[in-house]
Amino acid sequence: MTISINVVCRRDKANKNGTVPVHLRFTQGPRIRYVSTGIAIAPTAWDAQNHRLIIQNEELQEMQYRIDSLLAEYHKRLKRLEVLEADISLDNLLETNGRKNNCTIAEYFAQAVARLQAQGKINTATKYRFTQVSLQKALPPSLRFDELTLAHLHGLEQKLHEAGCTSNSIATKISVLKAVYNKALADKVFICKENPFITYKVGRLWTQTRKRAVHKEDVQRLMQAELPTTHSPYMEFARDIFLFSYFTAGINFKDIATLRHCNIEGSRVYYTRHKTGKQLSCPLTVQARQIIAKYTTEEADSDQYVFPILDRKIHRTEQQMHNRMHKVLVHVNKGLREWSRLLGLKTTLTTYVARHTFATVLKRSGVNVALISESLGHSDLSTTQIYLDAFENSQIDDAMKNLL
Repeated sequence: MTISINVVCRRDKANKNGTVPVHLRFTQGPRIRYVSTGIAIAPTAWDAQNHRLIIQNEELQEMQYRIDSLLAEYHKRLKRLEVLEADISLDNLLETNGRKNNCTIAEYFAQAVARLQAQGKINTATKYRFTQVSLQKALPPSLRFDELTLAHLHGLEQKLHEAGCTSNSIATKISVLKAVYNKALADKVFICKENPFITYKVGRLWTQTRKRAVHKEDVQRLMQAELPTTHSPYMEFARDIFLFSYFTAGINFKDIATLRHCNIEGSRVYYTRHKTGKQLSCPLTVQARQIIAKYTTEEADSDQYVFPILDRKIHRTEQQMHNRMHKVLVHVNKGLREWSRLLGLKTTLTTYVARHTFATVLKRSGVNVALISESLGHSDLSTTQIYLDAFENSQIDDAMKNLL
């Protein structure tokens, strides 16, 4: 059933000062809805026959322009609904049923962030939210997906450069925008006339970062160093986390934080990496077992976390776990900076450096590059992953004998 849109002067809604509001009237069969234009006029300024203002001065001319623009916008929305083969209804047109067939990029981004948070993907939601903030400063707030052009993308890149973002940071943000664009397209939020991402190449922005790793001798110095007389509460714990990562094939901080005693079977640790969902396993060296024993209490059950980072009774939701892990990670890396200064290292230690040092030490020892994960510093993830899947655990176990 078609929808008709008319501009009407609501004399029945007269204001106390004698002016009357101008509304858009939407009619579909017996249903009638009104939307305010935000304009109020003297009754004598209305042409009832032509449903327009009687232009008497520049102010009224500007008001008529605003009315015409709003009317055109709703006609455009109607056309979009027809092209999308969506239900032509007043609810859809006026977006009162929660559906956003005509939403802006900013609105859809907000929906994407909320959806990721509801799914417990807090890290991804945070990355999307940071991108959303950057876009708000660089793109028109009313911009819709079907209005996004190649010029917008180049302008966005330029503004992010001017804001001090690195090339990799810009590439990350525009990649997120591309992902959201494709998701909106899949959700039939808009009809794509010309996809600007076909011409715009995000890959040219990626630059290879300087590899961050320390030498095997530096790790040994860290192991043997005495704690200074005065040190932060996290300094000893920071060293243990760094060394545990190094001795367990570069396990990252989130996987360390969520590691439970049930993940340890005999002399091996088994876990699923949060970032990729891949099931991983590695042998527990003597050093790794000593660190685990240091934090294991007598009453610890199989479901208890190995390290005192998360508490099952306190950190129940994904958001609570994310907040806690972020807080502890800040303290751990601060403690590692203290160790870096104490040992006089040129490379500042972080949990990431532990992962990369694991890979680099094996590489310097002549271990086959195909045994080292792409996530630890290689350029071709897919090729490395294919090789990793083909190797037996025994080969990786033998490679890890080179860590000391």
